[in-house]
Amino acid sequence: GARWSEKDIVLITYGDSIIDPPKKSLIVLKEFLLENLKEEISFVHILPFFPYSSDDGFSVIDYRTVNPELGDWKDIKELSTHFKLMFDLVINHISQHSEWFKNYLNNRIPGKNYFIEADPMLDYSRVVRPRSLPLLTKVNHIAGEKYVWTTFSSDQIDLNFGEPELLAEMVKIFLFYLEKGARMIRLDAIAFLWKEIGTTCLHLPQTHEFVKLLRDICGYLSESLILLTETNVPNRENLSYFGNTDEAHMVYQFSLPPLLLYSLYSGNSEYLTKWAETISEIPDGCTFFNFTASHDGIGVRPLEGLLPPAEMNSLLEGMKKIGGKVSTKQNSNGTDSAYEINISYFDAMKETKNGPDSFQERRFICSQTIMLAMKGMPAFYIHSLLGTPNFTEGVMKTGMNRTINRKKYSRNEIKDILSTNNHHLRVLNELKKLITIRKNNKAFHPEAKQTIYNLDKSLYVLERDVGSLYSISNISDTRQEVLLDGILKSKEYWLDVISGKEITRNQKLDIEPYQTYWLE
Repeated sequence: GARWSEKDIVLITYGDSIIDPPKKSLIVLKEFLLENLKEEISFVHILPFFPYSSDDGFSVIDYRTVNPELGDWKDIKELSTHFKLMFDLVINHISQHSEWFKNYLNNRIPGKNYFIEADPMLDYSRVVRPRSLPLLTKVNHIAGEKYVWTTFSSDQIDLNFGEPELLAEMVKIFLFYLEKGARMIRLDAIAFLWKEIGTTCLHLPQTHEFVKLLRDICGYLSESLILLTETNVPNRENLSYFGNTDEAHMVYQFSLPPLLLYSLYSGNSEYLTKWAETISEIPDGCTFFNFTASHDGIGVRPLEGLLPPAEMNSLLEGMKKIGGKVSTKQNSNGTDSAYEINISYFDAMKETKNGPDSFQERRFICSQTIMLAMKGMPAFYIHSLLGTPNFTEGVMKTGMNRTINRKKYSRNEIKDILSTNNHHLRVLNELKKLITIRKNNKAFHPEAKQTIYNLDKSLYVLERDVGSLYSISNISDTRQEVLLDGILKSKEYWLDVISGKEITRNQKLDIEPYQTYWLE
């Protein structure tokens, strides 16, 4: 149908990832994209572009206004004439500086019943925490001291979906975004939506019902709309948001970024292969949002149950060694555990468990090529397309680990790095080439069948669209030889669409370190 095809490629970016003052950033972004990625990108996910008070946009002050530092609704509309747009509905919480919360503190409407008051003496030990910060925040209400629920930070106050008026208001905002040109809506932190003391407060049935409601609205309005849930949780819980084909059209493939990183770091694909075998069967009309890097770090909770703790620890230590940071969350027994690795995906490829080598670029391209071949719609964070290194000075400035992957480039800096033969330009050109190949190949349709082959722990092999295309990657730092007749059934002659080389079925395939063949 009209919803998606193999031609869809998403770019993830902040409204001001590229700046050129006094020009409005949304205009600068549009110019950059039209100049460099017009043919390659179909969707642009502009991270929250509303007035905000913290968390780089995810603490929204006003859902219906464009942050004037970025531009206005006219600029969003102009962008939507060139690309399909994806907006965030930051649904779980709102800024303490919002009108609603100020009204709440003064017992006025709208807002007086929009927040969750809670008794700090009750037992919250079962509530799953994504951060190591207090769950309740003390506030000065006109009626005296109260405690409100704050899952993420004291600046991000959770909204009370048990209040029908708030629920209706959120539906209106959802419709407003569709009216403003959103073709895809990302439900941010949706898993935490409904609160019930004595439960984990994660994925409660009411939360799933709300996703179903939004899905029904999409179905009623247009079959081209896409509902995407963002649930950075263990794999099985993540997949539950497809519902019975009546919830999200698409879920983030959260286990992919850390598993891929682990495979390339360790030279061992067995855990990636084992996991990929389990996700191949998903409901019709649904697919995955595949990515390796985003504005957040590389979540490691989605590795729970997929990677042994010892392997996980060696990965965390390895990433720290090359300049990465590890952020923690609080567990119910009071201990902390790793929540995400903060590192640029390009720099995460700097070395393997065997130490530094000269393969960083090739390893990175290998990771992106695998992501492009997987069942789903591929998404590139703007920093991945540009092969950006760690922004360590930024972390020192903000004190926030996530800043490591959020550098803002001036338009001139971008011009400079893309006008000389350096790794930024090579990475961008190689990715553009691979994207173009993918867009011209029906085997990569987001719903085309995927089969995983377990040939060797140095290889990652998948088949798309029942025998139309095989993706064979060497994820190790040594050359591999592969016998193809075991997998390439029926046809005698095959073409590697990446190198243009012809292959016969009975020949031995030599695969260089981090090389990928796409055989059709």
